[in-house]
Amino acid sequence: MARSATAAGSPAAGSPRGDVRNYALVTGAYWTDTLVDGATRTLVLFYFDKLGYSPLQVASLFILYEVAGVFTNLVGGFLAVRWGLKVTLFLGLAVQIVALAMLGFAPASLLVVPYVMASQALSGVAKDLTKMSSKSAVKLVVPAGSESALYRWVALLTGSKNALKGIGFFLGALLLSVTGFHTALLILAAMTLVALVLSSRLMHGHLGKPDKAAKFRQMFSNNRAVNVLAAARIFLFAARDVWFVVGLPFYLYAVLGWSFWQAGALLAAWVIGYGAVQAAAPRFVRGRAGGNGDGGEPDGRSALRLALVLALCPAAIAIALGADVDGTVAIIVGLIPFGVVFAMNSAVHSYLILAYSDNDKVAMNVGFYYMANALGRLAGTVLSGVMYEWHGLEACLWTSTAFVLVTAALSLLLPAGSTARGQPTPVSQPA
Repeated sequence: MARSATAAGSPAAGSPRGDVRNYALVTGAYWTDTLVDGATRTLVLFYFDKLGYSPLQVASLFILYEVAGVFTNLVGGFLAVRWGLKVTLFLGLAVQIVALAMLGFAPASLLVVPYVMASQALSGVAKDLTKMSSKSAVKLVVPAGSESALYRWVALLTGSKNALKGIGFFLGALLLSVTGFHTALLILAAMTLVALVLSSRLMHGHLGKPDKAAKFRQMFSNNRAVNVLAAARIFLFAARDVWFVVGLPFYLYAVLGWSFWQAGALLAAWVIGYGAVQAAAPRFVRGRAGGNGDGGEPDGRSALRLALVLALCPAAIAIALGADVDGTVAIIVGLIPFGVVFAMNSAVHSYLILAYSDNDKVAMNVGFYYMANALGRLAGTVLSGVMYEWHGLEACLWTSTAFVLVTAALSLLLPAGSTARGQPTPVSQPA
């Protein structure tokens, strides 16, 4: 006889209240992991620079982090369809705890490149499992036909996530200054453990109807719009990370003489502001980017226009640095429009992947899409170290400009106007 997983008087999984409650728990866990992930990135970046590692060596520490994201999104999307999103969420949090403990308990003699790369690979797995779970869950709780609501929810989730990542940068710099490297990582592990315990005790149902008959080959999308959007996503995120991951932090404290604290605070403030713009994107992009959907939602032409504007930003910063404009002025002034336009472009992409997806394949399509996202971050991370060592921050910025122009060219191939969307799949109750 089937037994309900919900307590008496609590909303059942599959009801509107139960769906929203589960989504809130997934989102809270995702926010925690995002905060921890941002803090860990700053800790590793600054700690190993302090040990004397070169920009390229520091970039190499994150290579497996990004490589892991490519495979995690493919496998994670498949597992979410087979087992439900709750399983992938809990698995992501558990893996993050292991990754943090690897660094937090490790003696200094063990903190060498291969070991740290392995830990970062696990962090990449954890981050992408939780992200895929949370982004996919949006499609399941928004009512059928509510495209405006879908756009708002996706923008709010993505924007709040990036704001928390920025706070994580700040937190990492603070913890490194106050507690030291090892203690900071153990604090972050404890935060993740709390999120895992709370979500596992309070969440009901599977958060998505498991499909035991799903095949792994279905992860590779046959939807042309999804494939084009994924390709555009590769170059969009490579354009950001090619100068933001390694080049910019090294430039701030190696060329401009900023302290770790100052550099971390700037990166944190930028990402927080970037997240705030993403959360507000539905109002701004409809009015300015001219979506053609029935409710004014963005489409392929919106993504094209935003990409063309974005290309001007890194080019302008590079020209300013080449003209011997004060580096601090050029960076701070240039970061603002880059962050605003990039945030709007990313928010449009995050909406479109759900708009293009059928509900019975949403986790697979989101996993495929974020696999492309991870490929872009991987390329950007590696090239950030390579280009900075070759010709400094200017080379990173010109590479970023070229990547954004490729994004714009690919956006020409995205559908204009209304697109067919899938219908919501109800969340099932466990047997």
